[in-house]
Amino acid sequence: MPWGDLTPELLHSSVWADGLVESAGIPVYDMPLVSVGGGIGSFTLLDVLRIRGVPTSAMRVLSTSDSPWQTWEYLTRVSQLPAHERIRSDSGARPDNIWGFPSYAVQEAWQERSVKPLLQVLTEPIGTDFYSPRAALVMRSVQREADRIGYWEMLAKGQVRMVRKRLGGGYFTVLTPPAGSGPTKRVALRSRYVHLAVGYPGLKFLDDLQEFRQRRGERYRVVNAYEPHEHVYDQLSKRPGVVVVRGAGIVASRVLQRLMDDRERYGLQTTIVHLFRTYVTGSHGPHPFMRRKGGDGWAYQAFTMPKSAFGGQLKAQFRKATPERRARLAALVAGTTTPKLARWQEQLRRARQGSWYHAVQAEVERIDQTPDGRLVTHTRSASSAPMQYVSDFIIDCTGLEADMPEHRVLADLLQHGGARPNKAGRLQVGPSFEVLGTESGDGRLYASGAATAGNHFLAVDSFLGMQTAALDIADDLARRGFCKGLGPVRSVSQWLKWAANRRPA
Repeated sequence: MPWGDLTPELLHSSVWADGLVESAGIPVYDMPLVSVGGGIGSFTLLDVLRIRGVPTSAMRVLSTSDSPWQTWEYLTRVSQLPAHERIRSDSGARPDNIWGFPSYAVQEAWQERSVKPLLQVLTEPIGTDFYSPRAALVMRSVQREADRIGYWEMLAKGQVRMVRKRLGGGYFTVLTPPAGSGPTKRVALRSRYVHLAVGYPGLKFLDDLQEFRQRRGERYRVVNAYEPHEHVYDQLSKRPGVVVVRGAGIVASRVLQRLMDDRERYGLQTTIVHLFRTYVTGSHGPHPFMRRKGGDGWAYQAFTMPKSAFGGQLKAQFRKATPERRARLAALVAGTTTPKLARWQEQLRRARQGSWYHAVQAEVERIDQTPDGRLVTHTRSASSAPMQYVSDFIIDCTGLEADMPEHRVLADLLQHGGARPNKAGRLQVGPSFEVLGTESGDGRLYASGAATAGNHFLAVDSFLGMQTAALDIADDLARRGFCKGLGPVRSVSQWLKWAANRRPA
């Protein structure tokens, strides 16, 4: 075993003594709080803690990303939400501004010298579609706040290997720095607190598509909407083609809009077959007070969750509910949905009239390939005979994978850290987003984002959800003496510093 690397004894020990780490030659650095991830979840916690008076010298964020928006920007771009497009988020959901004021609509109106964003907010959703910010505005805002709080001083690049409990309290977080950046392969950060915001472990493929890709080694014609697939649109711009789109959420609607935009803009002859597993024909829900609109196969909802999930009646219900009831509530309100936007609806109407968009409800049995390389999708349906759809490409828009065993750090926590899964298969966390079972003396391990779904808060995988988690975590850390409270005086003074773009105290 090379000097400065993990030894068999370390790998098999769930609790590490200081001497055990030092005897392996792994450099140890003390840091009161470590955040693992480096995305929007890490950024929001560090932002809140800086506002509450924690210096940059007391925190580190460990990440392979160069910026907190890097992964988010990549996923939005490849799923057909480039920087100039509007994302699915509320005007007041600002990762860079815990107060939510001024909102994105106010900022956009000021920057563009236009009252249109303000009028849209005032008349939404009856007179107009819901306002949502452009992706570029979100990224610029987060960059401004990252500069203001000294985020770059807290960023340590590298791949986190594991988090293990420390004998006597706290944790060791093992980091693999970039090759050649230090004398040893690993370094360890010894901390009292650890925060995990690791996002989704990887891409999720439907079983039949995954089987086909593995069997045929096909990565060109069968693609996931969350992986680079610009070649699909490029090939369709050169010759007529058929695309099968699978999925019924926001990403499927964005992929369809890209295909329809290109067809209209460049006069293409693209044909679209859209496969729905569940076809929604109209409004649906258990009763009039919990019902969403739907039609033409889609379930319509402006945001990923109803607004009451962020700070209303639904949030209160979810917090008080048993795990079983939470699972039922989540299935009702957090299903696959997309916003009902006027422009996109008009495009679909024209596509149906032109007979080049075909919506089909069916189950896929298997995927085959013709001798010339085209794809054959075999389907079955209770209401019609088995069908075959020959296409040039298949775009899977069914989402991201969130199973914990797929992520090295989360899997290690389940095996060695005392973490346990909840009813949704994610990390079980307490009211302050502390990961239950991972306590280590006076040390605490927290988590936020997708890995905490299915607990007391529903909308964890959203800007407001990650901000809510950050505020709750900070409240718990304040009770433990790590940071200051956020009373009215500090809140007002810190907002003024935010507005003036001055560093927090």
